[in-house]
Amino acid sequence: MDRDAYVEKMKAKIDEWNAEIAKQEAKARAAQADMTLKYQEQLEEMKAQRDAFEAKLREARDSNEKAWGDIQDGFEKAWRDMAAAFDSAMKR
Repeated sequence: MDRDAYVEKMKAKIDEWNAEIAKQEAKARAAQADMTLKYQEQLEEMKAQRDAFEAKLREARDSNEKAWGDIQDGFEKAWRDMAAAFDSAMKR
């Protein structure tokens, strides 16, 4: 997959994460006071993961073709790690 197509695919995933964050924020507002802190902690973790991935995505988008080939494997690993952490946070 070329860099531009890959970047578009990852931007779509970030949009999904943003939708899930918004959904969780709505749940947090509706939760009882004792659950609000739990939701807030999860939301902060999810946002931090999203922000870190967006930074990696910017790095990939701004790389030249040669550099893209060099960083693609590392980017894939970062993607898998962030996706797993994000999914784990959503399940809690």
